[in-house]
Amino acid sequence: MELSVKKYPSLNSALKEIYDENTEILRRIPVSGGDINRAYRLELSNGEALFMKENYAENLSFFTRECEGLEAIRKTAVISVPEVFAYGLDEKSAFLLMECVEQGKGITDFYEDFGRRLYGMHRADCASFVIGGNYGFLNDNYIGAGHQENTPEDSWKEFFRNRRLLPQIRRAEAFFDAADRKKLDRLLEKLDDILEEPDKPALLHGDLWSGNYMCGPDGRAWLIDPAVYVGHPEADIAMTELFGGFPAAFYEGYFSGNRKPEAYEDRRDIYNLYHLLNHLNLFGGSYYGSVMRIVYHYAA
Repeated sequence: MELSVKKYPSLNSALKEIYDENTEILRRIPVSGGDINRAYRLELSNGEALFMKENYAENLSFFTRECEGLEAIRKTAVISVPEVFAYGLDEKSAFLLMECVEQGKGITDFYEDFGRRLYGMHRADCASFVIGGNYGFLNDNYIGAGHQENTPEDSWKEFFRNRRLLPQIRRAEAFFDAADRKKLDRLLEKLDDILEEPDKPALLHGDLWSGNYMCGPDGRAWLIDPAVYVGHPEADIAMTELFGGFPAAFYEGYFSGNRKPEAYEDRRDIYNLYHLLNHLNLFGGSYYGSVMRIVYHYAA
């Protein structure tokens, strides 16, 4: 994807081109909440504010891929995302400059509206986001700090097996004994019987838990920190249920214009196995039990 956002050789050059030569940073206020990047609210001499993410220079691709994900969601013209102004390198650090989205007061039907808009995003045309197949994305990206493969496949079942489960299983090899590996092989063999092909491919947020949306100044949900790819919309819905679930009104809004797919609950945990394997690889053995409970269930 050709980014519309410009890469800059320094933070100072970005600020001066976005605004003017006299623009300076007055205050850099740390913002908590993320565990991958350092985040700041930049208060500027012109009275404006920006949100900045910062990481080591070698991790600039984190921000390149985030720009691509936000642009993809924006192009669906259904649900809001923060505007990205610049990214680049500043001495030994990579940076991403974004709109500083002020938290708003949610509209009365905030969660129903959120669900309806996510459904609209899932129904939007996404053919331009993947080339050489039906599922995947134009580039690999990241799921949290983990590498996410997006090489295209024609089949959703093949994509989920080859680009989601298999890479995570291989990375987690050291956690598994011989009995675990046998069950994992059995699960992969049964995947065609567990999953269903969607009626159409959908652009997914890819990491849709409660920390990756916010109430914007318009009182509606805005999406942040995407891990986008084209896939089955059920995978996004399953992720919303992994860590406690969204309010019931969200699901009422999402399914208000369509019937919940038959046997979705039977497939939900297989989608979330991908995220739990990623957590196992990123954060260690505390996720082993959750992973293997799902594996043993489906491989029975």
